[in-house]
Amino acid sequence: MSEDVKKTAAQLAAEEYKLRHKKRVHKIDKFFTALVKLKGSDLHLKADRPPYIRQGGDLKALNHPPIPDEEMVDMLFDIMDERNRRIFNEEGGADFAHVVEVDGIAWRFRVNILQQLGHMGLVARRVNNTIPEFEKLFLPQSLEKLCQYSQGMILLAGITGSGKSTTIGSMLNWINARYKKHILTLEDPIEFTFTEDKCLINQREIGMDVKDFMIGMKHAVREDPDIILVGEMRDQETFETAIHASETGHLVFGTIHASTAPTTINRILDLFPQDMHKALRSALAFNLKGIVAQKLLKSILPGVSRVPTCEVMFFNPTIQKLILEEQDEKLADAIRIGYQEGMQDFTLSLKELVEKKMITRETAFEVAPNLEALKMALKGIEVKEPGIL
Repeated sequence: MSEDVKKTAAQLAAEEYKLRHKKRVHKIDKFFTALVKLKGSDLHLKADRPPYIRQGGDLKALNHPPIPDEEMVDMLFDIMDERNRRIFNEEGGADFAHVVEVDGIAWRFRVNILQQLGHMGLVARRVNNTIPEFEKLFLPQSLEKLCQYSQGMILLAGITGSGKSTTIGSMLNWINARYKKHILTLEDPIEFTFTEDKCLINQREIGMDVKDFMIGMKHAVREDPDIILVGEMRDQETFETAIHASETGHLVFGTIHASTAPTTINRILDLFPQDMHKALRSALAFNLKGIVAQKLLKSILPGVSRVPTCEVMFFNPTIQKLILEEQDEKLADAIRIGYQEGMQDFTLSLKELVEKKMITRETAFEVAPNLEALKMALKGIEVKEPGIL
């Protein structure tokens, strides 16, 4: 094939996505273009203010006049389809994907349109066209262990913008390069478009391909998947269906909003009534394979804007026993003791990032959940663990 007709996987995937969404040029696209050219991660639009982008972790105003309220309304409604306009009118916000072509490459953005004090606004995150490998994301190598299970559930925890989707995308791509399996994703919206290698991959977008996550999960178990990605575990019904899928021979990946691996357990329990907690703890103990909690920090590496700090909890017999016996307060100690199995808490992760000169001590101290433990770890002082059994 000649060079002039060759296209990258990202270009082909983006072109397919554009055809599905019947994309056209919108007035707002100039701001998305600026975000790409300035290598920013997020775009913020607020009525009567200039546009802002997040660049290297910091918010910066673009050299553009404030956007009048009426113009903002016209621009934002212009990029919403009928479904998202209805959702916005009913709920005061809408999430969807938007694609803009910049220098011949189609870039995808995860868009949230919101209403505040009666005015419309937008926050959009740029999604990379390619899925980075583990090494390029500076993720713990122990995460590869989670990719090798044939069934069970793996959760990525963190706040919005903590890199959960990128980490899961990298993990699925690791599987895609090594195993002949069927991967089925349910996303709202689709972020990364995967290029098939050894795996057969089907990606379904909520609202376009299937009504909602719950219906998508009910269909999923009849579609012969080996691996299912659920974009977000946000309600009891979706979680119940995901657990059932993991119990019946599937490997399920999902994301959840929680700050640490141990607190993820209570976050899940909060989705269910109290009388279901005992049975749910049993289901979690025996079906969860691992929880990875993640935060993104400003990097000092040349050419790298942010790096992840990760807390990794594998469901070994100790973790299972603590969850079954409702001793969640001891999970953090069990993670520290399990470092030889590939587990790590945020203290160990931050220590390694500082020692590898990937972040500054000041950055580590700002986000450390246990500041004194981190200071001692950086001095080489090992904290003696209490008995947990």
